[in-house]
Amino acid sequence: MKLKEIAYSPAESQTYLGSPSIAQLPNGELLVSHDYFGPGAPHSPEGMEHLTSIYHSSNEGETWEHLTDIAGAFWSSLFVHHGAVYLLGTSQEYGSIVIRRSDDGGRTWTTPYDRHTGLLFPGGPGRTPPNYHCAPVPVLQADGRLYRAFEDCDPCEWGTGFRALVISAPEDANLLEASSWEMSNKLPYNPHWTPSHWPPLERPGWLEGNVVQDPNGQLWNILRFNSVPLVDKAAMLCIHDKGRLLSFDPQTGFIEFPGGMSKFTIRRDPLTG
Repeated sequence: MKLKEIAYSPAESQTYLGSPSIAQLPNGELLVSHDYFGPGAPHSPEGMEHLTSIYHSSNEGETWEHLTDIAGAFWSSLFVHHGAVYLLGTSQEYGSIVIRRSDDGGRTWTTPYDRHTGLLFPGGPGRTPPNYHCAPVPVLQADGRLYRAFEDCDPCEWGTGFRALVISAPEDANLLEASSWEMSNKLPYNPHWTPSHWPPLERPGWLEGNVVQDPNGQLWNILRFNSVPLVDKAAMLCIHDKGRLLSFDPQTGFIEFPGGMSKFTIRRDPLTG
């Protein structure tokens, strides 16, 4: 397969492209999103990275068209639900949890002004908690609900400050209504959970979780684990009570996972299981 360039930003611009997400529309067309980070990237009035671009292909990725730019969307992921396409993430680097809907294939999007239009969980100003964080991870549909992982960085210290959480909503709810969504408890990493045979870790913590369903139907939040100087570790948090409760068992919750200190995305293949 020949790779097709969708977007490019030269390194000397100090504007870098991140948080890639892709979705296939009901008509077979493709949408891709990404955001911008780095010293040269667009910043919000609070000085935070906050811009996402949307691209479209009607020929299976052979060519791409830039559709629009969305201010106030960061670390976001695309998903299709009941014929509409949604963009779910944060309003900026460490911002509010927001969702947008497009009914025209990604050309125009709703704006999350308030709790009735997609502002799901407001964040604090600047880096004041709550301080929501995530990666462009999947939205999982399971057992009649939609699930997605986030973190609250409180205190806002990279690595040690992240508190894992999951939000969920009934699959037939109005997803732009904040009242449709529930948030689990926020679970910080406890340094006492670090196995005694590991070396001292510099800034242990978990972030950028993926909600997945195992072959037995159990839901898990599988997180990147900052384990310097170790590598290739990840953490599995158990999701209970339809997304209302997260728990961690330090005896079984650490797994060997190549690339576990970097962003990753997990999807279960419906064909092979």
